[in-house]
Amino acid sequence: ARFTLFQAFLSTCLSLLGGIPVATALHRQSEFFGRKLIMRVMLVPMRMPTLVVAFGLIGIWGRNGFLNHGLSFFGFSEPVSIYGLTGILIAHCFFNIPLTAQVLLQGLEKVPAEYWRVAANLNMGPVSTFRFIEWPVFRTLIPGVAGLIFILCATSFTLVLVLGGGPQATTLEVAIYQSLHFDFDPVRAVMLGFFQIALVGCVLGLMAFLPTVYEPGSTISAQTQRFDGRSIFSQTVDYSVILSITLFLGLPMINIVISGLTADFADLFSSSLFWRALGTSAILSVLSALLAICLSGVILISTKALGSSLRPRLSYQVLLFGLSGTPAIVLLIPPVVLATGWFLTLPDPTSTVIAGPILVLILNSLMALPFLLRILRPAFRTHVERSDRLSESLNIFGFNRFRLVDWPCLRLDIYKALSLAMALSLGDLGAVALFGSDFPNQTKPPFF
Repeated sequence: ARFTLFQAFLSTCLSLLGGIPVATALHRQSEFFGRKLIMRVMLVPMRMPTLVVAFGLIGIWGRNGFLNHGLSFFGFSEPVSIYGLTGILIAHCFFNIPLTAQVLLQGLEKVPAEYWRVAANLNMGPVSTFRFIEWPVFRTLIPGVAGLIFILCATSFTLVLVLGGGPQATTLEVAIYQSLHFDFDPVRAVMLGFFQIALVGCVLGLMAFLPTVYEPGSTISAQTQRFDGRSIFSQTVDYSVILSITLFLGLPMINIVISGLTADFADLFSSSLFWRALGTSAILSVLSALLAICLSGVILISTKALGSSLRPRLSYQVLLFGLSGTPAIVLLIPPVVLATGWFLTLPDPTSTVIAGPILVLILNSLMALPFLLRILRPAFRTHVERSDRLSESLNIFGFNRFRLVDWPCLRLDIYKALSLAMALSLGDLGAVALFGSDFPNQTKPPFF
């Protein structure tokens, strides 16, 4: 428990310290060549399988990695170790620095262009600009981002399992897995699960008191243009930050691509295990993504229907509150804890052989639900405000409305959510580690 809190706190602080200068540099230097490519590279980590990222980081930071080979040229002998707390922090920063930078950059892009003109007329330096313009934006966004990153790092499973390096670097999620998979101690797993829920619940409770998101309003103005990024000092600092984050994110991705291209494809394609794993992964990822999309649609449509009532009943209000809090509930109970509950609910442990794929499908869908709702909810609200009254006046309902009105407007957002859900399912190891053993060749379930 102490290590879980410690590594989550350090990961959150490092992610914020890395994300703030990246967001500032990308916003201040908005017209350099390659900016769009870097922005797209920053979107890749959230859509990459966690296990693949871990191997990519090992190829750069590991014992035989690119970094240690380069440092050994200068006389250092294995100065960097990817395993233990260091590796966990590097991996969490790989995922969360781009997330932080994207959220903060979106906040800066909402600042009216007149603010930057007034700052230039007043000859405000970098410190004053940060104090009076940038910090008011960051101040309202950082608490929510920090809470989300803390929860993601505290409930991290795959990265800690691969890069932990031993019992000294074990989080509660890994301890729950070890209690079931190696010791088969359900009582201990349940106790750890309760503590995990209480820990995440406290963080979510604190996040409920956070200030609202900064919204300066809309103005009629030209494209935003910052004048404080034209000095040589500002450009040197900004481009150094951009180059650093590009190398930090790009080197593991390049290592993954090179490793894939140099693999023995003939031996790989001739293996029946590969084709079976590929088919299983594809089927489970597609089905779990579709199920997550359907669950998200049900939640959004039900929330809209319950909220549109002029005099809602008490039962409707309770149901609306429950549906609105679904993402928080899913974050509150991590996948490994849910898997533990499903396993203990089964009447016979041997029934995991039959129910294993179904449980993996359900858990992957629930794991992706908060992220899908974060993508689809704003687009759905905007679409409803624009088309709901017109559709009712034209008497367009049901499937016809979905085909003629909803799908053309929400198609791109649904594709984006679907791809994210498939990536999360492909990169998940928690549910598969508990229920995804080689069942046909076993006479006992994987816990024994």
